[in-house]
Amino acid sequence: MTDQTANDLPPGAGAPLRAEAVVDLDAVRANTRRLGQIAAGSGAGVMAIVKADAYGHGAVACARAAKEAGAGWLGTALPEEALQLRAAGLTGPILAWLHPAGGPWDALIEAGVDVTAYASWALEEIAVAAQRLGRPARVQLKADTGLGRGGTQPHDWLELVELAAKAEAAGTVKVTGVWSHFACADEPGHPSIRAQLESFGQALAAADRAGLRPEVRHIANSPAALTLPEAHFDLVRPGLALYGLSPLPDVTPAELGLRPAMTLRARVALVKTAPAGHGVSYGHIYHTAADTALALVPLGYADGLPRSSSNVGEVFIGGRRHRVAGRMAMDQFVVDLEDPAAEAARVGDEVVIFGPGDRGEPTADDWARATGTLNYEIVTRIGPRVPRVYVGNS
Repeated sequence: MTDQTANDLPPGAGAPLRAEAVVDLDAVRANTRRLGQIAAGSGAGVMAIVKADAYGHGAVACARAAKEAGAGWLGTALPEEALQLRAAGLTGPILAWLHPAGGPWDALIEAGVDVTAYASWALEEIAVAAQRLGRPARVQLKADTGLGRGGTQPHDWLELVELAAKAEAAGTVKVTGVWSHFACADEPGHPSIRAQLESFGQALAAADRAGLRPEVRHIANSPAALTLPEAHFDLVRPGLALYGLSPLPDVTPAELGLRPAMTLRARVALVKTAPAGHGVSYGHIYHTAADTALALVPLGYADGLPRSSSNVGEVFIGGRRHRVAGRMAMDQFVVDLEDPAAEAARVGDEVVIFGPGDRGEPTADDWARATGTLNYEIVTRIGPRVPRVYVGNS
């Protein structure tokens, strides 16, 4: 199997990369199969969510891997994300749901992408575009069952489903799905979960009374897919879990049968000795406690590392964890090797920022805890300056 980079490197860039996000596509496949096995117990399929560039892992590569492992659907937030998948040759049903006024409905309809109607005005725009193109639009209706974000509130739902039924009768749309999204599925036992399931059932019943017969009904995100079989309906929509991270507090990926797919690593750019009491990085919020060696790592907040990791984030160098020393800068940060010998690390040595944790390296969860955020944010914020390198390609 051959490593591949998603980014073209500049001419002459045969030297080791400054940094790279290594994405294990075999892990994505294994996670997809695991989620598919869970869903199959309820008779449901899998919609692999590859929005936000597959949570930072690379949308096209991960979409292909998920489909190879049995995912029947793909899901994106933005229209351009869905169109990117089509342009890359991915076939089969794709759902997009975060549309501005104006769509772009024509491009989505022509590409055979399922579009989402949150409200009557959107459905009317979609129907007009479909009539102009002379082909029906594939439309899914989203109900707001309690999240209070996208979707139609219960008091407007009947109007939407009746309008959809009329558009179906006119041949401008085909209602392929009815769906919703949980607010607190990552808090098992939260009372809103039961309330949302009841509300979703009422929305489905109203759609049925209006004469709609959708292909798929779905509400289960990653935590619901893993813990709520009664919420599986026809599809589960794993996002974070697809990439091997746990959506549940105090539950590890291994306990869920998942494996993290991304390892973020860099190479030491400089090693130098510094005396005790030396200030490190902007603001001198860190001073060396003794004579020591400092290692410079060429990654920073412009690459997606949280600035809040200053003095708290940990990395793995030479078989040991070391803490970020001082402020995380735009392009670089410093590690105190806590060893006065300059040979404590060498230029070019590997620095693992996070990975699966197999070797004792920090995980995305460790970084999330240290910086007061979610593992979702840690992986999705890794920016385009960091090449994605894919392993596990057949």
